[in-house]
Amino acid sequence: MRRTGIAELPLHHGRAPPWLFKRMVKLSRAIADYIVYEYGEAELIRRLASPAWFQALACALGFDWHSSGTTTTTTGALKLAISPEEHGIAVAGGKGRASRRAPEEIGELAEVLGLSPPREEELIRASRLSAKVDNACVQDGYTLYHHAFFFTSRGEWCVVQQGMRERYARRYHWLSEGVESFTREPHAGIASERREEGVLNLVAREGEEVRKTSVDLVRDNPLKLRRYLGGQLTLDHAVQKLALPARHELRRVDISEQGWRALMRAHELQPASYEELVALRGLGAKTLRALALLSELLFGAECSWRDPAKYAFAHGGKDGIPYPVDREAYDRSISLLREALEEAKLGKREKYRAIARLSSFLTQE
Repeated sequence: MRRTGIAELPLHHGRAPPWLFKRMVKLSRAIADYIVYEYGEAELIRRLASPAWFQALACALGFDWHSSGTTTTTTGALKLAISPEEHGIAVAGGKGRASRRAPEEIGELAEVLGLSPPREEELIRASRLSAKVDNACVQDGYTLYHHAFFFTSRGEWCVVQQGMRERYARRYHWLSEGVESFTREPHAGIASERREEGVLNLVAREGEEVRKTSVDLVRDNPLKLRRYLGGQLTLDHAVQKLALPARHELRRVDISEQGWRALMRAHELQPASYEELVALRGLGAKTLRALALLSELLFGAECSWRDPAKYAFAHGGKDGIPYPVDREAYDRSISLLREALEEAKLGKREKYRAIARLSSFLTQE
């Protein structure tokens, strides 16, 4: 799996008991040891970027299988378990206040891993932009409160971050490998049970014209937009252009004073792409939404209202929830495990011994 997905989880209160969390850290370290030794640093990054594998890891560690704490507690254990010196992988960020320290921690850990200053800046930009996209470009009503950034000594990275809406959390995964743009389908393949209505998806593949038009509006002169906005766009302006959208409902177009100032700064900088536009400080969800709706209403560039969330389960469920067991996928999983065991029997004893050692971590305090 090349890239990413979304998982959605109910909010459960409480904390992991110390006796469990201590064991989660130990088992996480053992699993990281094994994967990095056998497959390399990049493979652990790829697996963490898979919502299904991450969910399976949380279950293997003994934490709740479907709560919001699955994300925060598992990444917390991984942050303590993974060592830059031993694994060649670093973990920055975390929950709440720790999430806002991610750029600072990336700088400190990049130095430990021996990464160059330009590569360090690339990683910090990836951390900030992935959070900005999921907060401002995927307008699904979930506000980020957790952001964990994993990166290797060669600069590969993945993000595991989570947002909250009412009593539900939604987890977003990113993987550097294969990402061509932060603003064009950065999530793919795996997601959640609950879908939301009226999600403005500014990174949808079919929204290319909206992104291009939004950049053109900023590059031209945002002050011209004042002619269309008197707090809210009126129908008369849309009729003059004869570019009415197919939908029937009205959607408010509103830009705050802070948004106007951000637009003017963006105009002065003349962003060359939508990605550059989104990356600008101060340009938030409301302003990006207004630009998208204006692009649709004035120029016929159709917005995407498709929630990117999809189902995300490994093999299905015995009772048919969320879908019947996928026997073919199940058999492939068994084959992969059997092949690893056969290799161990044929003389590659390192694998066998590494797996066998995992049991010792379960009995240690």
